[in-house]
Amino acid sequence: MAPPARYCVPGERLCSTEEASAGNGTYARHGSIFASLAGCLQRCAEGGGLPVVSVVRDAEAQLLPGVGAVVTCKVCSINSRFAKVNILYVGSTPLKSTFRGTIRREDIRATEKDKVEVYKSFRPGDIVLAKVISLGDAQSNYLLSTAENELGVVVARSEAGVQMVPISWCEMQCPQTHTKDFRKVARVQPQFLQT
Repeated sequence: MAPPARYCVPGERLCSTEEASAGNGTYARHGSIFASLAGCLQRCAEGGGLPVVSVVRDAEAQLLPGVGAVVTCKVCSINSRFAKVNILYVGSTPLKSTFRGTIRREDIRATEKDKVEVYKSFRPGDIVLAKVISLGDAQSNYLLSTAENELGVVVARSEAGVQMVPISWCEMQCPQTHTKDFRKVARVQPQFLQT
């Protein structure tokens, strides 16, 4: 039986340049290969040389985020009232075109909504799991919520560029510099963990 397809998001580290060489949809930087687009990871063995790692988008019909769907998105910008995001995945399916979403301050947490501060929950570049609470139209974005324990920031990088480790539901720490940053951390469900 074929192994399940592994999906990746732009900027995700796939392997080191010693294990493989960069193919379509990837780029090499600082001795590692990263995905440059959302899609399915493929490894092709080259005759005797290193295998080539590439990221391929599937050519199936475009999936649209629906109300109640759990989506993976990347934070683009924040202000005191909301975070603007790009939706990359619906469930585990990568989207071919990017949809914009908004996480309003009052939809970040389920409790103490009036005390929530957007900059203590998300930062630009964070990868966030969120739920669609209403559909966008031509003028507006999808409205998203992270007001469940399973939703929130799943991947964040510190100022040193290192992936941070969650240490509580509201803090992440840089393993290199040990500096702590506030985030609305997701308690990741097993089906969303990529092993």
